Amino acid sequence: MINSTLLKNYNIAEPSFIRNPIVPYLENAKITQSSWIKAVLKTHHNYKNEGISLYIQHPICENVVACEDDIMQNQAMVQAYLKALIKEWKMYVKILGEMPKINKIHFGGQAFAFFNPKNLDQLLKGILLNATLVSDAAISFKAHPANTTMAHLEVLHKFGFKRLDLGVRELNSSGQLLNNHQSLLLHVAEITNAARTIGYNFINFELPYGLPGQSISGLTNTIIKAVRLQPDQIFFNPYDHVSWIKRSQSQYEEKNIPIGDEKFALYQLGKVLLQESGYKDIGMSHFVAKDRSSQTIINQKSQRSFVEYTNQLTHSRIGLGVSAISDSWGAFAKNPKTTEVYFGKIAKGILPFINGHLLNQRDIGIRKHIFNIVCEEKTLYNDGIPEEVYCRLLPLIRNRLISITEKEIKVNTKGKFFIGNICMALDEKLWLKNQESELLV
Repeated sequence: MINSTLLKNYNIAEPSFIRNPIVPYLENAKITQSSWIKAVLKTHHNYKNEGISLYIQHPICENVVACEDDIMQNQAMVQAYLKALIKEWKMYVKILGEMPKINKIHFGGQAFAFFNPKNLDQLLKGILLNATLVSDAAISFKAHPANTTMAHLEVLHKFGFKRLDLGVRELNSSGQLLNNHQSLLLHVAEITNAARTIGYNFINFELPYGLPGQSISGLTNTIIKAVRLQPDQIFFNPYDHVSWIKRSQSQYEEKNIPIGDEKFALYQLGKVLLQESGYKDIGMSHFVAKDRSSQTIINQKSQRSFVEYTNQLTHSRIGLGVSAISDSWGAFAKNPKTTEVYFGKIAKGILPFINGHLLNQRDIGIRKHIFNIVCEEKTLYNDGIPEEVYCRLLPLIRNRLISITEKEIKVNTKGKFFIGNICMALDEKLWLKNQESELLV
């Protein structure tokens, strides 16, 4: 049983561990155009049959409505951005020396606030003109209920999109929740039903808990309404208050944001309601329906991508657009945050990343162990658990979150809620950067 003391002790903001090292610890000086290209070519040569995972990012806009209004009146800028995305992709195709196979495509959050259906059609035609989409490709997008239309769904389905990730906030009209965090049930239902009618076969709701002003009754109503729509998966993730990054969050007073026991009570309630409704907790806040197409995810989790657990391992991931991160397994490259810098590099005909990281063998080993914990809830050190890792694991052992032998770490039932904390103990760079603070107690 997880008690409030344990929750407070491990109430530390941990990374998502989609990649490792995590972004703040990428060693910027160690990546150049030539070293990144070399890493891309090496991975493509070694894992060519897997295909490439493609992640398409658009300029971030916190105020969706205002963003849509600006873009509707500035299609010239959208066209310039589309051309830059296609040109960036062509650069990679030229480097690879052949038309690559694509086995995954994902559009980043709130893409439809930036791309209209015609834009999407133009972009995907431009990309697939220089690539082959494999027959069982995992292609998806994250949608916002306020700006997703039937036309968006139809044009993407034409290209083979069959997964919908829908951002759902609180489906409750009581007015208890503070600004910008309510989703209209009608919108969510319409999009969900339309997607199924068109032919989408996997629908995921991203449903956060701990929102500003959220109450037990509000979350209860939301989950009851959400499960009635029968999504295949619900990502029941904690709300992160990062007002220094997301300026729109600065309007909320700290006193209105659930923390500690209050936030944990919301999680416990949600977990029970989801499990009683037929959803299985597969880790890292993912709950999948037991009786639908998500059964393969329950049985096999070989990798965690930006949006999901997946059984399709991909070693080569190319990110296109501002803020996108590319991953060749042995290296990372991060694109600039602003369109000005991004456009400037594209105009010069160079890959637009501004920093990154070349992984050494130690980095790759740590990454493997973290991925094993995230996906399999266990990992094996062939030469035995290193002494420094063992010392960092001691608090987790005392609290019965993990069990260990000389070579193996296994996550206990209680530890499944603290997967991120367990991964932090394995992350050497994270630990070294924070050695003066108490990451684990």
